[in-house]
Amino acid sequence: MLIHLSSPTLSSSVRILTFTPSLRYSFINQPLQTYRTAIPSTRTRVVQMGHEKSQLVSQKSHAISNFRLCNVSGRKTELVEIHATNPRFHVLFIPGNPGVVSFYTDFLESLYEQMGETASITGIGYISHSEKDWEHGRLFGLKEQIDHKINFIQQELQTIEVPLILIGHSIGSFMSLEIYKRIPEKVAYIFALYPFLAVDTKSQQQSIIKKISRSQLTSNVISAIVALFGFLPIWASRFIAKISLGKSWSTTALDALCTRVLKYHTMRNVLYLTMTEFEELVKVPDWDFMREKRNRIAFLYGDDDHWAPLHMHDEVPNAIIDVEKEGHTHAFSCTMVGSVWVARHRNHGIPISIINKLYVMHKEVVRLQDSRIGLKFASLFENICGYESMY
Repeated sequence: MLIHLSSPTLSSSVRILTFTPSLRYSFINQPLQTYRTAIPSTRTRVVQMGHEKSQLVSQKSHAISNFRLCNVSGRKTELVEIHATNPRFHVLFIPGNPGVVSFYTDFLESLYEQMGETASITGIGYISHSEKDWEHGRLFGLKEQIDHKINFIQQELQTIEVPLILIGHSIGSFMSLEIYKRIPEKVAYIFALYPFLAVDTKSQQQSIIKKISRSQLTSNVISAIVALFGFLPIWASRFIAKISLGKSWSTTALDALCTRVLKYHTMRNVLYLTMTEFEELVKVPDWDFMREKRNRIAFLYGDDDHWAPLHMHDEVPNAIIDVEKEGHTHAFSCTMVGSVWVARHRNHGIPISIINKLYVMHKEVVRLQDSRIGLKFASLFENICGYESMY
């Protein structure tokens, strides 16, 4: 859940305080700012994990990643976008908490490559998990953040002509499932990465974070302390973060931490969202819904992740489930090797064969333009997306 940066950001939130390296178209509003960053880069990393050595070589990418600030129902929202020339589908990525989407830039770029540059990708940040305090200190809980993502889909993605795929990380997985429940006609498939779907009452770490997030005084003090580091020159805060977190964190993740998380308004929203997560996720997950829709949902769990304990994947039999055992941790996006592995791993990476079938189905439905289009869509989808037919 919270940093869902498996470590700093106070375990997400507190995970920031512990600093232990394991720290979600009818175009109504025009973008306020756009920053374009070409990404041709070659990266070679060798990482020792336990007794295993993992070598990762990333070839040059010709993708163009855009940072865009837009208005979503009056709320300024940070986006990371990659546009395909002829997309076969559109991916909407919803991050964990902190909902700073720039933490995931390396992951989204790697995902674009993994999909053969056939998908347009949008990563959406949370309200007020941002560089500037656009909302003037207002706090936003889980329900408001979910509504925000639905508003974005209805505002910006309403008229896309390809299937929409949701990918969520941690609490972003829960948000994705809730979005699917409310607007099922808009969503073709969901990928849940290290999903935080229920509170683990046996987790001491979660118990501590819950107590901190429920105390307004403690949350204010922690946010103020974190903000002090944000007042330092960027080079100084980066230096401290790098020493505290180790060399495994990527430059992208360090930049996201220092420019967006080390802010009073962001940290306060991280903790407030955490409090509302614990209030909502103490309930039993809607396993019946996930079992019913198992052909449209795929899960990736971590081998040792208290936010997404392994016993949960037994609740949805016959679903597409994989378990990561490479030691990347819940905060996979904070390292280059973790970002690339999650994007590229053959078992839980986006099954291109499934997506191609979704695309063909979608084009056929559009061609039919029949009054019974909804029924035809449902029938076609069940026929091509059954578990057995996927592979």
